[in-house]
Amino acid sequence: MLMYDIIIKKKLGAELLKEEIEYFVSNYTLDLIPDYQVAALLMAIYFQGMTARETADLTNAMANSGDTINLSDIPGIIVDKHSTGGVGDKTTLIVAPIVAACGIPVAKMSGRGLGHTGGTIDKLEAIAGFNAELTVEEFIKQVNECKLAIVSQSGNLTPADKKIYALRDVTGTVDSLPLIASSIMSKKIASGANAIVLDVKVGNGAFMKTIEDAEELAVAMVNIGKSLGRATVAIISDMEQPLGNHIGNANEVLEAIKTLEGNGPTDLLELSVTIAVQMLLISQVVNSEAIAREMIEDVIRTGRAARLFKDFLHRQGVSKDILDNLEQHLCQYKCTIPIVAKQTGYINKVLAEDIGRAAMKLGAGRITKGSIIDSYVGIKIIKKIGDYVVKGDVIGEVYGNDVAKSEQVIELVERAIIVNDNKVLPRAIIHKIIS
Repeated sequence: MLMYDIIIKKKLGAELLKEEIEYFVSNYTLDLIPDYQVAALLMAIYFQGMTARETADLTNAMANSGDTINLSDIPGIIVDKHSTGGVGDKTTLIVAPIVAACGIPVAKMSGRGLGHTGGTIDKLEAIAGFNAELTVEEFIKQVNECKLAIVSQSGNLTPADKKIYALRDVTGTVDSLPLIASSIMSKKIASGANAIVLDVKVGNGAFMKTIEDAEELAVAMVNIGKSLGRATVAIISDMEQPLGNHIGNANEVLEAIKTLEGNGPTDLLELSVTIAVQMLLISQVVNSEAIAREMIEDVIRTGRAARLFKDFLHRQGVSKDILDNLEQHLCQYKCTIPIVAKQTGYINKVLAEDIGRAAMKLGAGRITKGSIIDSYVGIKIIKKIGDYVVKGDVIGEVYGNDVAKSEQVIELVERAIIVNDNKVLPRAIIHKIIS
């Protein structure tokens, strides 16, 4: 088998065999195929696309290119949850303890953030002592004992995807739907879950800017999951504005805890409950959305979800002293600067990507993989699209550790919040569910 023949075949629009896909993935992982040949194949895929079968085969080959996690020692159906990334997205911190408190095991591997979207592990590591590096044995033991563990992704999980993504990043092939779908799903398959719930973001702050593109990606990933024997459902959710009120790391953890206690923003709670409902349904513990919602409301109302979250933090290294003073610990910033409305009118836009980039400039995100983040800086957006404001109203806050940098960020955020006389409706957070 020759890589040259595989490139020509795909260039002409033909369907690659499973064996040809496995050949290129395995040999590229072992450095037996040069970058320039794989770059040529990626460009051919970009223009010619892949069938559903080819995309599933590519996903499976990447999933099996390195370590895979065997979760068979955890009883029951293990459901994983994945978000395509957004600004202020802290749903994992809410959904995971809710679902675990309902009795569903959540064995989750999460990543760190790069760019204007935040990573779950970065948020958790804002809490002093949190240990994201458990052995597989410790990981499984903790899930069996308290139903929840969240760790950073294994260094050798899907090495083919890491190599291929790095090449896509420098060859203009990032925005290829089959390559996006297989990249996301390969990590989910390798992580060992039996079922997967996907939160596909759409809008200004998301990778997918239109409903049509988001739906196409969601359908592709659901089809991959089913082809590889994983029950999969996708929720298309709104990212025209930041999710919830807070953008940062420590402040997002605090907002997640308040949501678990029943005091969170409406949009964040609605999305979190919707994801949790789908996780309960796909786990086959319940067969009715109404029953699932009752269970979720009960674990929030009784405090079981919030208590389980703190138990999970303690098991992964956070001391009881910090847990007893968590709000004080998470508010370690030096200055708070208000964001005020520059005119009277209706909020028409809250440009999520621009606000995410402002938070990154403040120090809450990484510009490069080696960047050091400031866990305690952040932005709070008090008002949402459709809200009426009066000139001079406080519509947000910046929490910083550098006054000059914070004032620069204020200007960026003010430009990202568009107020005029046009009355607009509040935005729906859930657009569609695909199963």
